[in-house]
Amino acid sequence: QVQLVESGGGSVQSGGSLRLSCAAFGYSYIIDCMGWFRQAPGREREGVAAITSNGRTNYADSVKGRFTISQDNAKNTLYLQMNSLKPEDTAMYYCAAATQLCPAGLVGSVEDYKYWGQGTQVTVSS
Repeated sequence: QVQLVESGGGSVQSGGSLRLSCAAFGYSYIIDCMGWFRQAPGREREGVAAITSNGRTNYADSVKGRFTISQDNAKNTLYLQMNSLKPEDTAMYYCAAATQLCPAGLVGSVEDYKYWGQGTQVTVSS
């Protein structure tokens, strides 16, 4: 069982930046795909960004050009750099891991990921 722990969330004004981190523990195999999802109240959980073990990335159209997903394999840590934040980015952000390949050209759906963190809240005010 893989344990994922997010950190770095907080409150920021529009146009500001935040850097989220997700540390992975307890796995004895290489995770093939990791991603970031977010869920706002009353909305479904949506994919934000994904990255393969080889560093290939995919982004949701709504964050492309503003967010950057990256990973430090030596530290078993996933990152999401969020710039030019907007109020509509306000949500609980979750990191997720899959043992299968990332969907080609897509972040993927919730069903594509097996392991999930508890989430970290991001609030963007006007």
